[in-house]
Amino acid sequence: MTVEAKWNGQVIAHSDRTVVVEGNHYFPPEDVDPAVLVPSATTTHCPWKGTAHYHTLEVAGARNPDAAWYYPDPKPKAAQIQGRIAFWRGVEVRES
Repeated sequence: MTVEAKWNGQVIAHSDRTVVVEGNHYFPPEDVDPAVLVPSATTTHCPWKGTAHYHTLEVAGARNPDAAWYYPDPKPKAAQIQGRIAFWRGVEVRES
């Protein structure tokens, strides 16, 4: 199965190696276009996954604040998503 993430008319991630947790596809970082990721200072905390860090997406001059997140140092139960990137806030993620 191949999974694609698209926002603002552009494919921003494409992979056949995503990990699904709680309905979200987590992409390996090498399968995400690094040119669209802008670091963000935002963090949130999940009781079982740990602290999430965010990226703002920037595509064709448009910005989508904190639309990508990842866990650089997840708790042991979420080790399979360490460093992987997931999307929300209008990013279309489709399986094919």
